[in-house]
Amino acid sequence: MRDQEPAAAQQARRLSTRETAELLGVKPETVYAYVSRGQLSSRRGQGRRGSTFDAAEVEALARRNRREGTSSSGPDELSVRTRLTLIEQDRYFFRGVDAAQLAADHSYEEVAEWLWTGSLRSGAGFTAPAESLAAARQAVCALPEHSSPVDQLRVAAVAAATVDPLRYDLSEDSVLGAARSLIPTLAAALPLRRSTYRDGEPIARRLWGRLSYKEPDEASLRALDLALGLLVDHDLAASTLAVRVAASARAHAYAAVSAGLGVLEGPLHGAASGLAHRMLLDVLDRGSAGHVVADELRAGRRVPGLGHRLYKGEDPRATALFAALEELPAAQPALAAARDVVATTARHTDLHANVDLALAAFTASYGMAAEAGETIFAVARTAGWIAHALEEYGERPLRMRPTGHYVGPRPPQPLPSTPGEE
Repeated sequence: MRDQEPAAAQQARRLSTRETAELLGVKPETVYAYVSRGQLSSRRGQGRRGSTFDAAEVEALARRNRREGTSSSGPDELSVRTRLTLIEQDRYFFRGVDAAQLAADHSYEEVAEWLWTGSLRSGAGFTAPAESLAAARQAVCALPEHSSPVDQLRVAAVAAATVDPLRYDLSEDSVLGAARSLIPTLAAALPLRRSTYRDGEPIARRLWGRLSYKEPDEASLRALDLALGLLVDHDLAASTLAVRVAASARAHAYAAVSAGLGVLEGPLHGAASGLAHRMLLDVLDRGSAGHVVADELRAGRRVPGLGHRLYKGEDPRATALFAALEELPAAQPALAAARDVVATTARHTDLHANVDLALAAFTASYGMAAEAGETIFAVARTAGWIAHALEEYGERPLRMRPTGHYVGPRPPQPLPSTPGEE
């Protein structure tokens, strides 16, 4: 019986919030984030203020965090536990709900709220604080005329951070408050092409005036809103991983979004839709896809807008957006050009359309610039980046710190000599 007494006492032992935070290596507010996510259970302390936590449960979570922080799926692949997005069998899901259907039935703002909180806020809207918007617009206006939209968004995010004194508060409520103001700030800080923006309007309408000179109708605005909702998150894309690394180092939400924007600009990520956009304009100009596809392949390039490593068939985001474009008369020429590209390449390859091709068909239909798809992608994905940052704030700090595999000359090596010395 004596051997069992220490174990029984250990099982009954309760830890304070401070003790729990120290054992897990996190801030006290992160302890409550674990509780809200169901990873820890709490109990009001008897005779003392605050909650208490079961010591065995806390130590089990600490061991699990240590394992997850050092394990991977293989020598070249990083695996991160997440409750946000699942991709399987040519479909993707946000918190277990079909993401394409969610985006079709709800606004971008509502999809973002679902991803952040697991609750659907009907009629959710985001508002840009006047001070934040003024700082962001001033910073964007100071950029050279040739600056790209992602340059402008990155500068706007930094400027918005400087006027938010609460940016270093990483509690869930504070981060979500920052997100609800940052996203409309980004959308409204871009240079205006036509006056369709008014305070309090949905993100899609605010963004339209930054993308196109053409007057939108409700159907075209709904297509833009659908595109935003479809692109909210997509598991651990390169930019999302950068966001999680920044959040692991406890960078605030604005800085984490800036990290994502920096990675997004690569031609293999957010900029891919611009390549597809230019290709579709070429197809429309030349009348068919045959010569255009041949020119792409002759130049040693992949045909943009085709294939995705996570889907064997057509990208479900492309399927949903193509379906919406079918209902828009203005989109029919670009949509036919996209279908022609797919049919032409299908003669010899098994590649299907991805969301970049569908996004390009949309942007080409309304006289938008080639970079418009990247802009849509960046604003949409900001919501997903915030969701991943929130998850990472609840994990052990600095867990995303891999060890380098050194392959250089083995020491000791002689000190280098200055050129010209004998």
